[in-house]
Amino acid sequence: MNNKKTVAIVLAAGTGKRMNSSTAKQYLLLGGKPILYYSIKAFEESSVDEIILVTGKSEIDFCKNSIVDYYNFKKVQYIIEGGKERYHSVFNGLKKIDFADYVLIHDGVRPFISVEIIEDTIKNMAIHKACVVGVPSKDTIKSVNQDGIVIETPDRDKIWSVQTPQAFSYDIIKRAYCMIMEKLAYNKEQEEYKDLPVTRPDENLNNTDITSLNITDDAMVVEYMMKCPIKMIMGSYRNIKITTPEDLIIGEALLEKPCEIL
Repeated sequence: MNNKKTVAIVLAAGTGKRMNSSTAKQYLLLGGKPILYYSIKAFEESSVDEIILVTGKSEIDFCKNSIVDYYNFKKVQYIIEGGKERYHSVFNGLKKIDFADYVLIHDGVRPFISVEIIEDTIKNMAIHKACVVGVPSKDTIKSVNQDGIVIETPDRDKIWSVQTPQAFSYDIIKRAYCMIMEKLAYNKEQEEYKDLPVTRPDENLNNTDITSLNITDDAMVVEYMMKCPIKMIMGSYRNIKITTPEDLIIGEALLEKPCEIL
């Protein structure tokens, strides 16, 4: 039995640009319920102790009234404003944690995450300081240059498609984010970040050109700032991220025939 305090940060501050919708994708209906509902529900039913929901400033009241209160989610302790980029939103979530042993970070638009995968991830945290969920790539991947010319074909047997949740020891992920936010000088732009305690190995910062990175997940932050080994946890091909109209169609099919798709 896990006796470690585990907090989940669920990210729901995205927009509907790629969905071509005026409604943010996490609030679009899937099977008659908001996409975000399913993500929160999985963590609500897991052994996670607390949930921090990060959303847009204008959507905080909607999340509270129409999702958290309406569906009686008891583990959601905070509903907070996100930031300009994903990593800003994660950092805002981390700042709300007073204490935790493990932190799980999940995309709110991955509604098909299962309790079983969440529990497997938490179980592996007893051995590893960082774990990410993913699946082996089904496709051959090509690396191309800025002109679209293929420059490399990685060995497919070594390529995994990364999903969420991504789990970390609290001290590891908080330290990594403090380091990267200082490197990006974000704490100089907003007063609320100014007094964050940052203890960092200078050699990591000096050898990393953060400004050239396109930070797309939390594992990247830990990889570059902490040089910490990260364990890959087998996820599910059903654990799709709904970002386009086509994804929404697949999502509806998964709800209707969950045992026959993918």
